[in-house]
Amino acid sequence: MKKSTKRTVKILKGEKLLYAILLFLMIAVPISNVFIKALLSETNIEVEQLKNEIEEQSNINESLSMQINELASLDKIQEVAKNNGLTYNNDNIKVVSDNH
Repeated sequence: MKKSTKRTVKILKGEKLLYAILLFLMIAVPISNVFIKALLSETNIEVEQLKNEIEEQSNINESLSMQINELASLDKIQEVAKNNGLTYNNDNIKVVSDNH
């Protein structure tokens, strides 16, 4: 009969370090992946909110530009002048040019 001898496997210090690093990476990579995706999602939400705010402000600016054009029309100026007791006299208008 043969005697069975038990062999003990020795793990070297370098192997222990490699196993520890591998275990750490197996835990850290999925966690960091989830964290980065959550951060990216949050950033995308902020970008969409800013786009909406910019669009709203652009609409407001366009509306205000249209109001300025309406108020600056000759008919509106004559109406305001008439309501305030002023008269529109084209002969009193002087054009100043910047020619040197």
